[in-house]
Amino acid sequence: MSDALSFAVLPRLMTQPMAVFKALSKSAPEGHRVFFQLILPLSLIPPVLAYVGGATFGWRLGGGEPLMMPARSLTLISLAYFFALIFGLVSSAAVSAWMAATYGARRAFGTHLALAGMVATPVILASVAHLAPHVFVNMLVLIPALIWSLYLLYRGLPEALGIPPERGMLMASALAGYLLVALVSLLGITVALWSGGIGPAIGV
Repeated sequence: MSDALSFAVLPRLMTQPMAVFKALSKSAPEGHRVFFQLILPLSLIPPVLAYVGGATFGWRLGGGEPLMMPARSLTLISLAYFFALIFGLVSSAAVSAWMAATYGARRAFGTHLALAGMVATPVILASVAHLAPHVFVNMLVLIPALIWSLYLLYRGLPEALGIPPERGMLMASALAGYLLVALVSLLGITVALWSGGIGPAIGV
């Protein structure tokens, strides 16, 4: 697999995104290679940064004292964060590949997995804000990154999957809808489990 479809894609993706999506459209990456060379490294970044920030400074939810968590709790949260990212990226690729038949797009799973990783890259890189674990700071950084990811989704999907822009917009909107439902469901499950006592303990 070329560097354009591995972890080395990140600098070029941020400066020449359409060139990267065009390179993806002309390749046939294997799913397992994309997973180990792009998805796995990307998914490690936010949990590691969250652990370091939480362990060093503690999370601030408002103007009060920082919320310090035991190392065991931070580890459990970081692992859950990592697996949630893996699930989110792989499931998004699977849903995108499933939708491809409807929109006449390329159906190779490796292509959809690479596309998912590329689209998620701005949000994942913005997780550097986890090193300053304040809710307001993280929202301030992550919201513009989310907008950039949506831009990449709408512009890059038709280019990477070889479909007209109008069909690409419809498919991107359907995929964004899935991601929104998945995010809300994940938050609901997390709250339900934590409320039921299944989750890491928090100490102040």
